[in-house]
Amino acid sequence: ADEGDPGAFMDRAVIEGDPFRLVEGLAIAAYAIGANKAYVYIRAEYPLAIKRLKEAIGKSIEYGLLGQNILDSGFDLQIIIKMGAGAFVCGEETALIHSIEGKRGMPRPRPPFPTDSGLFNKPTVINNVETLANVPAIVYNGSEWFRSIGTEKSKGTKVFALSGKISRTGLVEVAMGTSLREIIEKVGGGIPNGKKYKAVQIGGPSGGCIPEQHLDIEIDYESLQLVGAMMGSGGLVVMDEDTCMVDVAKFFMDFIQRESCGKCIPCREGTRRMLEIMKRITRGRRNESGAEALERFKGIMYLNRLAEVIKDTSLCGLGKTAPNPVLSTLRWFREEYETHIFERKCPAGVCTELLTYEIDAEKCIGCTLCAKNCPSDAIMGKLKTPHYIIPDKCIGCGQCFEVCRFNAVTKK
Repeated sequence: ADEGDPGAFMDRAVIEGDPFRLVEGLAIAAYAIGANKAYVYIRAEYPLAIKRLKEAIGKSIEYGLLGQNILDSGFDLQIIIKMGAGAFVCGEETALIHSIEGKRGMPRPRPPFPTDSGLFNKPTVINNVETLANVPAIVYNGSEWFRSIGTEKSKGTKVFALSGKISRTGLVEVAMGTSLREIIEKVGGGIPNGKKYKAVQIGGPSGGCIPEQHLDIEIDYESLQLVGAMMGSGGLVVMDEDTCMVDVAKFFMDFIQRESCGKCIPCREGTRRMLEIMKRITRGRRNESGAEALERFKGIMYLNRLAEVIKDTSLCGLGKTAPNPVLSTLRWFREEYETHIFERKCPAGVCTELLTYEIDAEKCIGCTLCAKNCPSDAIMGKLKTPHYIIPDKCIGCGQCFEVCRFNAVTKK
């Protein structure tokens, strides 16, 4: 229950809403494999979930459903809550094990696998909250009931955290095989304000962006891999026409780079270099030297090379999937990268350093509001006379555009 993805809160909702479902699923799973201890690794930032889970465990012990000799079966089970700091890398199973053991949350090479030598060097099975919460219903209704939902290879349902440019946000549970279009339009209510759909980012920071031409794709593990995405934890971020895909990729690369544990060089240094290239692509031409311009032109080529090296040589799943946001946006939105690099423009108008601002002399009344708010003193003009912007001094912050009451400032 340690969800490190931005905007993901599926496990927290399950524990807050029905903690007994998790406790029952844990007990059944532990009985099946003969385990006497179960750990719930949960973020310390989930105080309500922790409180309710503790209460559920206490009640279960009180009624003889946990603890010693459960229901006179001779089976013992202790559930222990371990609070984590919310590190994204602890989603990797060996890093999670290290964290529970009181060590730094860093992955280790495999083999040995956790099922052979895991927590405290004992065989360990690791599952997420959603999986365990499904166990009681499957036991009660039978496996055929569960297998009747979903596709041939991906059975059951999946909970997604629907967010972004969508009319109805929140948690949604759909059968495997449901199309993206059905989730966005029928469940989520479509894109608000009449905007056009552009992409959906699925699978968390290490997932991929799916463009409009694949909106009818069925959500299952195999289909998502074909378009460069993955199921991941279940984050689903919808983007409209006002979204810059280069900026989206930069945002997720920044997140992944900061969350890297730093153990292996490909992930630690590779993600840092990729983020530097992304920043260079979205940086304005002001004070740019010839060498820097050349590096910017090489950006796409370097990104592809770096991404392949990181995927092939990183130690854990975080590193191997770290380049996905860049690779998927390069694959489906390459023209946006080229526009940023060669034309020095952001089609969506999001990358502020690539925007240029001008003052329409016919609309400007010389109120001086823009000049007073300009942090770089790039706006000149006298009171009650039209003002103008000095391009070499403008940093593209957009303050003048925001404060102008007469629509005299335009951005391009």
